[in-house]
Amino acid sequence: MVRGGRWAVLCAAAVLVLAGCGQRAAEARPRFESAEELPETLQKDGTTILVGDPDAKMTVRLYEDPRCPVCEEFETTGGAPGLREAMLDRRARTEYTLASFLDDRVGGSGSKKAVNALRAALEEGKFVEYHQVLYANQPEEIVDGYTGAYLLELAGEVEGLRGPEFNSAVKSMKYRSFVTASEKAYERAGGAEEPEGPGTPTAVINDKRIPQEYNGLLFDRDAFAGLLQQIYDKPWEWEEISL
Repeated sequence: MVRGGRWAVLCAAAVLVLAGCGQRAAEARPRFESAEELPETLQKDGTTILVGDPDAKMTVRLYEDPRCPVCEEFETTGGAPGLREAMLDRRARTEYTLASFLDDRVGGSGSKKAVNALRAALEEGKFVEYHQVLYANQPEEIVDGYTGAYLLELAGEVEGLRGPEFNSAVKSMKYRSFVTASEKAYERAGGAEEPEGPGTPTAVINDKRIPQEYNGLLFDRDAFAGLLQQIYDKPWEWEEISL
């Protein structure tokens, strides 16, 4: 898990973040009416879950572990609501890489079980809704509360998700190989300098990673929304800025 603590420095350095951050929908394409309408697919690499208009010109890659409380903060009160607005407006698409390293770090198997259940939800076309429900009801990290029974209980809050195939996939860990491959993809993303992975949550926008020292952006909804709008409006400035 990572959390930047230099908010004042960030505000001074990332000048483009808050300049001209008015919302504007993507040109000539209708807005998705709700998060439930967002397209969701498994990409060819077998681990990336793509949510949103595949033709959106802005790509946000997120690295998350379902048990990570800092990911919960990002998803519930931080930047994620603004990111969803950008996806609804077709300005952005999100690529999720789901890690499960916290099981080894603090004990248990909740991360693996949750990632497996999220993959099963994707198979039913309900990844977006279930992803939101899991973070809204995240157990304490140390408790290892994502049991099979609890994951099925939470699935009951997503209309149309519970059924024989989903229930069986959760109980049997049907997507165990996906869980393993996804964790390995997360670890590779850290490169030689971070062989255990880049930390969660980590965001990469249009192939440029928000550095750890600026991670405070992820937890300020307005600032993160402003950053996304500025990158959408002037992507060349994001490519050139030194963070």
